[in-house]
Amino acid sequence: MAANKKNTTALNEKEGVSQPETLNKEIVKHLKKKQLSVKELVAGILNQNQADLSQAITIIESTAQKHQQQAKEIIEKCLPHANRSIRIGITGVPGVGKSTFIESFGKLLISEGKKVAVLTVDPSSSISKGSILGDKTRMEDLVKEENAFIRPSASGDTLGGVARKTRETIILCEAAGFDVILIETVGVGQSETAVHSMTDFFLLLKLAGAGDELQGIKRGIMEMADSIIINKADGENLKAAKMAKTEFNRALHLYPAKESDWAPKTLLCSAIKNEGISEIWEVIMNYFDTVKSNGYFQYKRKEQNKFWLLQTIESRLKSEFYANAAVKKELENQLNALDKNKTTPFEAAEKLLSITKKK
Repeated sequence: MAANKKNTTALNEKEGVSQPETLNKEIVKHLKKKQLSVKELVAGILNQNQADLSQAITIIESTAQKHQQQAKEIIEKCLPHANRSIRIGITGVPGVGKSTFIESFGKLLISEGKKVAVLTVDPSSSISKGSILGDKTRMEDLVKEENAFIRPSASGDTLGGVARKTRETIILCEAAGFDVILIETVGVGQSETAVHSMTDFFLLLKLAGAGDELQGIKRGIMEMADSIIINKADGENLKAAKMAKTEFNRALHLYPAKESDWAPKTLLCSAIKNEGISEIWEVIMNYFDTVKSNGYFQYKRKEQNKFWLLQTIESRLKSEFYANAAVKKELENQLNALDKNKTTPFEAAEKLLSITKKK
């Protein structure tokens, strides 16, 4: 009797659960791998080792001072092997089905012999700094594919939720041999501009009956979109989706012609039923045929590099400013003075900026 009691007690230790099959087996093998040198990491990336790619991305995302030089060296060594993929930005409001769409789309590309990297940015709390990072769970079929790489990153405090190092991550993924880079935005309204500045094709996912077709949606996002996809066009929603497609096509005709000479297309799809996905890829291929033949593709890549040069300078100046010991000390004084109404935000800013001017 005592033995039976012992076996049924809540304190009895149970056998642990096995490793879930949704994880890429190559990454599981290397989870406990020791920290590699820059040379080893770069060699691994060029040999298309996903575990080494993940470790390198972690280094470039790190804000630790000891990783800054390593990150710089990794990027410099990978850069000659980059710029060989097509970069597709995917945006849409939460609930539009971005993850389901990306999974269906990614599986189609892989079936056609492509290697696909998915960079997703999860919203992180400005209070706790925590994030969900759930895309690997939502894309449980795609994550098992040998030629797929999914990298969720917390947005942190960057504008619109775009991870600060996404641009550098693209370079590393291209060096690792990925043909198509899919970049998913948080879909909160501000991140689209940043993603548009680092991609070749911008895909906007919409839902029928959400009110967007009536209000013409945000003008800026409409102007950026190279294609609008009405998702969840199935079942009882199919009729509403077709009506939405007509409304969006009308709206697109009101916008000025794009520099690329490309006329944006509106398409229907049901990601969950895997319908209309191949037609979307066909439209994207037509787009690339157009922009590569008229020279716009090369022009846009050069403009993006200029944009990121200016962004990098701005980011570096900001980082160095706040890292300055004298600024740190004076900032505390000015914040206290501001609380006591002894200064204004503008006077305080001028005093802080004058510290670096003295050099």
